[in-house]
Amino acid sequence: MAERGFSFAGFMIRWTLALFLVFSTYNPSGYSWYHWLAGAEQKLDPLIALAGLLLLIGWVIYVRATARSLGMLGTLLALALFGTIVWALLHYQLIALSNTSLLTYIVLVILSAVMATGISWSHIRRRMTGQLDVDDLDQD
Repeated sequence: MAERGFSFAGFMIRWTLALFLVFSTYNPSGYSWYHWLAGAEQKLDPLIALAGLLLLIGWVIYVRATARSLGMLGTLLALALFGTIVWALLHYQLIALSNTSLLTYIVLVILSAVMATGISWSHIRRRMTGQLDVDDLDQD
């Protein structure tokens, strides 16, 4: 049976998994599925296809959970919040716009943070408000 409690450690596990998913798919270091595919002589390699399918499954789980729990407005607000933080970092010259590698890493971390928040939102909401989220069930 799943643990009913939710903790900061639980959120960090979800965020770590989201970071792994995002950075495995693409990152500026050159070590990602994207770079593996782009550098492959044979694009139809079964290991590349298997890794791509596993990544796609992870993306579908995280994006669907985020879309269902935060909704379009909540997702846009989360992205706007993080986007404003990046804007402030640029405005106060804590990071440079010319440093595209650093900006890419920041965007990838933000994307994973939004997805981790989305997949954790029901737990967070229950902690903050005491309200439970219930999925619609098909009645036969």
